[in-house]
Amino acid sequence: MNEVSLEALLSVLGLLLVLSAFFSSTETALMSINRYRLRHRAREGHRGAILAERLLKRPDRLIGLILLGNNFVNIFASSLVTVIALRVGGEGAVAAGAGILTLVILIFAEVAPKTLAALRPERLAYPAALIYYPLLKVTYPVVWLVNLIANGLLRLLGVDVALSGGDAMSREELRTVVAEAGALLPGRNREMLVSVLDLEKVTVDDIMVPRNEIVGIDLEDDWDDVLEQIETSRHTRLIVYRDELDNTIGILHLRSILADLATEALTPEAVESHVRDAYFVPEGTPLHRQLVNFQRARRRVALVVDEYGDIQGLVTMDDILEEIVGEFTTDPAELYRDIQPTDDGSYVVQGSANIRELNRTMGWSLPTEGPKTVNGLILEQLETIPDAGASLVVEGFDMKILQASGNAIKAVRVYPAAERPHSSS
Repeated sequence: MNEVSLEALLSVLGLLLVLSAFFSSTETALMSINRYRLRHRAREGHRGAILAERLLKRPDRLIGLILLGNNFVNIFASSLVTVIALRVGGEGAVAAGAGILTLVILIFAEVAPKTLAALRPERLAYPAALIYYPLLKVTYPVVWLVNLIANGLLRLLGVDVALSGGDAMSREELRTVVAEAGALLPGRNREMLVSVLDLEKVTVDDIMVPRNEIVGIDLEDDWDDVLEQIETSRHTRLIVYRDELDNTIGILHLRSILADLATEALTPEAVESHVRDAYFVPEGTPLHRQLVNFQRARRRVALVVDEYGDIQGLVTMDDILEEIVGEFTTDPAELYRDIQPTDDGSYVVQGSANIRELNRTMGWSLPTEGPKTVNGLILEQLETIPDAGASLVVEGFDMKILQASGNAIKAVRVYPAAERPHSSS
C-alpha cells in the first residue's frame, strides 16, 4: 500500500467506520423493533416492513449477515490503522493507533448508533431491510456456512434453533400492554379491554342474581296478584313457574302478552302459551364462554343450575355486558339499590349486596375470591353468624353489623379505608 496516498487511506478508514456504525445500529433496530407494529405496517403494504418481517422470520441468518459485515469492516479498519500508524510514526505509533481506533469504534460505531437505534428503531430498520434483503441473497452461501457451524454448536449445548418461542403474548402479558398503553388508548377504552380479558376469570356465579332475588310469576298465586305483578314489573322477561322456582315452566317476554293484557283477556292459559322454554347453564361457567353460548342459542336470559339441577340464580346477557362496559342504568336509586351513603362518610350496605358490583360501582377492593355477597364474606371471616353491633376489618374496610337474623346478616355499616372514623378515646 506504499503507492496509496495517506489521504486515500484515511478516506477509506472513514468509510469503514460509517459502515461499522451502519451494521451496529441496524442490528439493534431490527432486533428491538415492535413486532406487532411491524406486522401492522407490513399488512398495510409498506415495502421496508414487509422485507424486515421476512428477515426476522430467520433471525439467525440476519444476525449472521450483519456480524459478517460488521466484523469484516472492523478487522479491515484495524489493519488499515496499522498501515497508517506505520507511515505516520513508525512501529511505536501502532499501539497508539489501536487504542485510538478502539475508542472511536466504541463511541462512534457502537454506543452512539445503537442508542439511536434503540430510541428510533423504525427509522433505521425499514431502510436497512431494503439493503439487507438483497445482500442476504448475494452472500447466502457464506451466511449459510456460518449459521451451519454456529447452529451446530448450539445444538451441542442443547439449544434447538428451529424451535422458536415466537412472539405470541399470554393473556396477562396482553393485559399489561393494554394497561400501559397510556395516551395511545383513552382510559375508558383501556378499562373495557381489560374487562374483556378478565372475563375468563369470572364465572356466572359471580354476577348472577341469586335464587332468593329472582322475580318470577307463580301461576298458583291469586290471579289478580299475578296481573298486578305483570303490570308493575320493571323487567321485560319473567320466569314462570308453579309453586316453587325449581318447577320452572319457562321464560315469558311481556311484549308477547301486551295485546291480551290490553283487552283484559289475559288468563293463566294464555300466559303459559306464550312461555318460551327456559335456558339452563351449569354453575361455574366462565363469562367469556357464556357470552358465546348466549349468541349461539340466541338467548338473553339463563337460569344457573348446580350439579343436582337445582336453580341457583339467573344471569342475563346484560349482566355480562355490564362486566365489560359498566352499569347501563342512569337511575341512582337503581345503581345504588344495595348501598346508602351516610353523613359520617360510611355506607349502609345490604347483606345480599354482590361484592363485584360494590367494587365496580364504588371503586372498592373487597376480596372477590370466595363468597359472592357481603353476608357470605363476613360469615367466612367470622366463621359464625354475629349479633348486631359486632365489628370486623376486611381488607382495610371497617365493618359493623347493623341488622342480623338467625341465619343471615341483613345490613352492615362499612367505612372505606380512607374514611375510617377517628376514635375519641
